[in-house]
Amino acid sequence: MGENDNDLSSLKISRDKRQSDRPRSKAWQLIAVLIVLAAIVVAWFMVKEKIKPGTSVRVTTVRMITGSTAGAKLVASGYVVAQRKAEVASKGTGRLEYLGFEEGDTVKTGVIIARLDNEDIKANLELARANLLIAEADSLNAGRNFRRQKELLESGSITEAIYEQAETSYRMAVAAVAAAAASRTAAEVDLENTFIRAPFDGTILTKNADVGEMVAPFASSSSSKGSVVTLADMKSLEVEADVSESNIHKVSVGQTCEIVLDAYPEKAYAAYVKKIVPTADRARATVLTKVAFVEKDDRVLPEMSARVNFFADETPATAATASAIVVSKEAITTRDGQKIVFKVTGEYVEVVPVVLGREIGDEVEITSGVQPGDRVVLAPPGKLQTNDKIEISI
Repeated sequence: MGENDNDLSSLKISRDKRQSDRPRSKAWQLIAVLIVLAAIVVAWFMVKEKIKPGTSVRVTTVRMITGSTAGAKLVASGYVVAQRKAEVASKGTGRLEYLGFEEGDTVKTGVIIARLDNEDIKANLELARANLLIAEADSLNAGRNFRRQKELLESGSITEAIYEQAETSYRMAVAAVAAAAASRTAAEVDLENTFIRAPFDGTILTKNADVGEMVAPFASSSSSKGSVVTLADMKSLEVEADVSESNIHKVSVGQTCEIVLDAYPEKAYAAYVKKIVPTADRARATVLTKVAFVEKDDRVLPEMSARVNFFADETPATAATASAIVVSKEAITTRDGQKIVFKVTGEYVEVVPVVLGREIGDEVEITSGVQPGDRVVLAPPGKLQTNDKIEISI
């Protein structure tokens, strides 16, 4: 009996064990699932932010400039232009038979640069000269007859009608001489028109036709050339610079300038404002300003691009110690009425307000906001904002 009681007591379920073996609450399971899902979502957005492509932009670097460019009152760009330049053409039409000069050769006024085939013109000239001799002979014969008829009229041997006929024949002969002389002159002019001469002292810039090609005034046909060479007076070289309307008040005739050619940036040429063209370009809102060299060398060539530094009371020597922080004009944009740039920091950008100074060619002076070495976005898209990710394109 006692043994059976022990066996039955061993079959009892412990209350503590029953409580510990009870399944966890479904609420706790749901919370755990939500926590895991939240972690996955956060991780996804973090990874997505890392892997998503940024806005493709171009960037430039803010830089410090020194010397006369930094000390200039105004800087404008332009090109070297020959003020005395001509497309030398022929007044006649024909095949180019001779071309005596190449590009770069210098010529003097009146020198024959080229010649057209003129054998037919020479033949016409010889014919005109022969016709003149015939007309002069006829005039001589008519004159002698007229004098004889006049003597006979005075002696009463002929009638008035015969005398008048002799006078008419003589006057017609004189007129024929004049006409023949004019024809000879016209033939001489035609012959001269086959010679293409230099209209002034200058340098051959380009050769526009070759021996054997047809040359005609105003290039009257598609197969003919209008001009043979392009000639320029190298002594007349000047820089034509476009100054914006908003800055033209800073420029005056006679103002001291400095010309720097893009081809030779280490060389500065002394210059002065020669003329301000009294009209504006409405499309570009600029005024053409002609700047003359005080002195120049053989390296200055037509159509070279140049930068002109306009000085106020300073001279290039006193302005050489100046400095300025500049950036490309393309980097400047306006947001909420304020001038800003987008400064690049790693893969992201931030808006930086700036204060602008002078325009220096294609760049603008920055007096406050950024420092030399800072990278900024060129032509920033309108949707770009602070903390936006970017991808720098080349």
